[in-house]
Amino acid sequence: MDFGKYGANGAPGGEALGIAMEAMVRGISSPVDSERGLAARLNYLTKSDAGYEAMDRAGVHVSPRTLMAWLAEERTPNKANLARLDAAYWDLRRRNVAPDLKARLNNDGRGTRVEINPVNQGGAEQKYRRDLAPHSVNVRGVWDRAVDAWMDDDQDELDAVWDEVLDLIGSDYDGYSYVSSIGWAA
Repeated sequence: MDFGKYGANGAPGGEALGIAMEAMVRGISSPVDSERGLAARLNYLTKSDAGYEAMDRAGVHVSPRTLMAWLAEERTPNKANLARLDAAYWDLRRRNVAPDLKARLNNDGRGTRVEINPVNQGGAEQKYRRDLAPHSVNVRGVWDRAVDAWMDDDQDELDAVWDEVLDLIGSDYDGYSYVSSIGWAA
């Protein structure tokens, strides 16, 4: 009820699930305020209608003339628009990765083996520590919901999915409500 009171630290399992999915999204490593980073983001965003929709969702509302000047590197967006362009880029990357992520995690119905690392109890006195080891469980049947919840930033649904994962662990599920990390090879 009062997580961390005795010195353990970690994240709720549903949050860790979202963090693990987010870590699977790769993209441009150059910062948006660099010439290369901006050019790559603009190129990616202007190649499809989905990119323009992502810019609209992120609040990038400029004239076609301004956008063309950015693409031609004649003008540079202000800081606010740089941040919006970066947000639009990552939004589009997530949307483009989601279908592949569902397929990889579902693994033709076989699911994915998930390693659950318990909370870090290094800051807790010995008398308050629990004997928790990393746990590995095969998870199937929840991945579409999990990816959709991650895409929608729906923490309640991620928590509900995590509760289903905990049911697979058995009687010690409370020991893994909070975790230091989770991971999988997908």
